[in-house]
Amino acid sequence: MYVVGVTIWIKPGFEEKFIEAVRMNHEKTRREPGNLRFDVLRHEDEPGRFFLYEVYRSRDDFAAHQQTAHYLAWKETVADWMSRPREGIKHLSLFPEDRPAAW
Repeated sequence: MYVVGVTIWIKPGFEEKFIEAVRMNHEKTRREPGNLRFDVLRHEDEPGRFFLYEVYRSRDDFAAHQQTAHYLAWKETVADWMSRPREGIKHLSLFPEDRPAAW
């Protein structure tokens, strides 16, 4: 499995718009055959800081996700709301084993 963690910092006043936009991206991403999980988290003490936890079957599935119309639209929509560049860190999963049923 291929796991991507993305931290996003949103300017004050744009948090609710961001949540609406990321919900649409989340819902459409979950329909992609290569996506196994997509969690959207909000920092407890910093309301403008979000974390996306995304799990794909493979690196190629993640690359395909980045070419979808919904991802490209989301990326363009939220770009001006960010207070600094997003930070994505990619991982290879060790545990649980590469079985979606284990989730």
